[in-house]
Amino acid sequence: MAGSRVYLDYNATTPLRDAARDAMIAAMDVVGNPSSVHAEGRAAKGIMERARGQIAQAFGCEGADIIFTSSASEAAALALEGRDARCSGVEHDAVQAWCDPSLPTSGQGVVTTDDPARSVVQLANSETGILQTIPQGLLLCDMTQAFGKIPLAFNWSGADMAIISAHKLGGPKGIGALVIKRGIDIAARIRGGGQEMGRRSGTENIIGIAGFGAAAQAAQQDLEQGVWQNVEKLRNILENTIAQSSNKTIFVGKDAPRLPNTSYFVTPGWKGETQVMQMDLSGFAVSAGSACSSGKVKASKVLKAMGYDDDMATCAVRVSLGPDTTEQDIQSFCDAWGAHYTKFAARHWGNNR
Repeated sequence: MAGSRVYLDYNATTPLRDAARDAMIAAMDVVGNPSSVHAEGRAAKGIMERARGQIAQAFGCEGADIIFTSSASEAAALALEGRDARCSGVEHDAVQAWCDPSLPTSGQGVVTTDDPARSVVQLANSETGILQTIPQGLLLCDMTQAFGKIPLAFNWSGADMAIISAHKLGGPKGIGALVIKRGIDIAARIRGGGQEMGRRSGTENIIGIAGFGAAAQAAQQDLEQGVWQNVEKLRNILENTIAQSSNKTIFVGKDAPRLPNTSYFVTPGWKGETQVMQMDLSGFAVSAGSACSSGKVKASKVLKAMGYDDDMATCAVRVSLGPDTTEQDIQSFCDAWGAHYTKFAARHWGNNR
């Protein structure tokens, strides 16, 4: 909560963790280029490798298997360019840009594939929060939303490659990574100095990498301390309270395994964009879907892939909570949403339900 506003859009981006900020400030004072062999260069490389180790421990992989990129979107491009890959209609645009989105999706948001070796399946959907079962030998898994929110280990996931991003778990924007299993060939898209073992050239973003490592370590501590179990309780309070205000609202994926922080709900006839603007004016930051597309007034492609029609797919709102969300935040949101809903329902149905 910042001032009188309540931030409930953690799936779009997260507030910067104190540990990440401190690590970034310390990295700013390091002069050297990590490719240089002198003391200053070794100091910069030390910061980068420490962060690589922090991420590896939290993500359950080997440090040498992490390729730092500018974002999860770049990581997806690095993994998928030149491959004949398939994905589903619920994948992020950064993945769909490189795949044939022909994998079937059920009404419960479950993706199936008969050829894992050329398929991409996300672990957690950014809009619905619905979790997927990852088949052995999967080409690529988008773990961007899941990393830091649920226990996971890349080495045990069954995927050959995975993409992650710092700003989804309390790190800075502008730094992500592609994680690969040993023996997987990657053709560099950016060539030059041969950084990242020749897989991604360009002087490394030491400040961003330092923040990423510290954020990953702090996120792992949150998981171990049960922070997300409390977040899930708050999410359930939110959904139960909204359901009491409206018997017409549908909670997408409510009966499916989901991220503990995500609620995605549809109120027929009440446009998601309208709700987002009304709640923004009331002091609450929520979204109508993925941050990469929520500025565009169109139906959710995720809901359409799940079988919702265009009208329903334009009436969704995503509320995503974080470790700093309080029960008072949730109650205040529900009070404000309920007041707006009462007015909408009176105009739309002639009653307050």
